Amino acid sequence: MAVLLASMFVLLGLTSPSWAQIKVQTVDYKQGDTVLEGYLAYDDAVKGQRPGILVVHEWKGLNGYAKKRADMLAQLGYVAFAADIYGKGIRPMTTADAGATAGKYKADRSLFRARVNAGLDVLRSQPNVDASKLAAIGYCFGGTAVLELGRSGADVKGIVSFHGGLSTPTPQDAKNIKAKVLVLHGAADPFVKADEVSAFEKEMKSAGVDYRLIKYPGAMHGFTNPDNKGIDPPGALYNEAANKASWTEMQKFFNEIFA
Repeated sequence: MAVLLASMFVLLGLTSPSWAQIKVQTVDYKQGDTVLEGYLAYDDAVKGQRPGILVVHEWKGLNGYAKKRADMLAQLGYVAFAADIYGKGIRPMTTADAGATAGKYKADRSLFRARVNAGLDVLRSQPNVDASKLAAIGYCFGGTAVLELGRSGADVKGIVSFHGGLSTPTPQDAKNIKAKVLVLHGAADPFVKADEVSAFEKEMKSAGVDYRLIKYPGAMHGFTNPDNKGIDPPGALYNEAANKASWTEMQKFFNEIFA
């Protein structure tokens, strides 16, 4: 394990600590007049600047799951910032409320993009972040968010969508994408159907985007989150194999774009 960790830090160009010392903090910031509350995580034992990863939450807002993923990224040696799209204190508890809240942003892509870019600005401003090495990952709603970040023309090296929605009302904006894109998709996802996947691939190819789409057989929506039991909502179900495989693909992708 020690050899593997050392190799990983060499690949990232980081100084390997003797053991992870993860520091976390909440960060209040604003987009327009709206106060947002994000979550920053990094390994304090790593010296100097390192790549920064923006994390965007699922449809129930910035909760423990997105924070856990930020912590995991910090353990890999990155600075991770889990953004808040909804606003401080707005954390839907039911699927009905989550659907309504997420729908507000899906219906207003300009606001959606502004909120994601506000989070990216916070990440970029951190003194221990190499602003030339930024990437963004998102889960479900957050997967849609990071793709919209790319379509907005944001200056990031990579974008990773985990079981995210792939549609957009402005596919022509794919020409603005500067990043490499990795889409990790459940082949049995009942919410992101084959026609949406096909339209996304057409969008990427038409714009000449460097992208890769990986489909996990049998995996449904939300396959990375153990809280998904296939009941609330139906069709969202944790898949251990797909979860582990997709996280590994993300790490390989980051090693490639940050080399």
